[in-house]
Amino acid sequence: MAEPEFTATGVRIGKRLRSLTRAGQVRISGGRVELLTSYGSEIDSAPVRAVRASRPWFAPQDRALADLGGKRYLLTLGDHDPAPGEAGPPAARRFIEAVRDAARRGG
Repeated sequence: MAEPEFTATGVRIGKRLRSLTRAGQVRISGGRVELLTSYGSEIDSAPVRAVRASRPWFAPQDRALADLGGKRYLLTLGDHDPAPGEAGPPAARRFIEAVRDAARRGG
């Protein structure tokens, strides 16, 4: 199995006003974006070409919007990258860049 291109743990994943998980995972691997619960169960996934990632207007720096095949999710990642060796989710900006890079590569 190939190494994931992007992985974030401890991510709050929500849909509209409903929280789906407070400690979920986001992974980009094998040309797919996957949203997982803290137990590793899949919430949703889509090919990277069908995913749009952006920052919501008037929201804190730690938030990202992910549109997976028409379903919209609000992700709360870190507001800054954790120090080397420290646990914590990467910045929302890194997630958005990872989705765009993977789509450019033809993932």
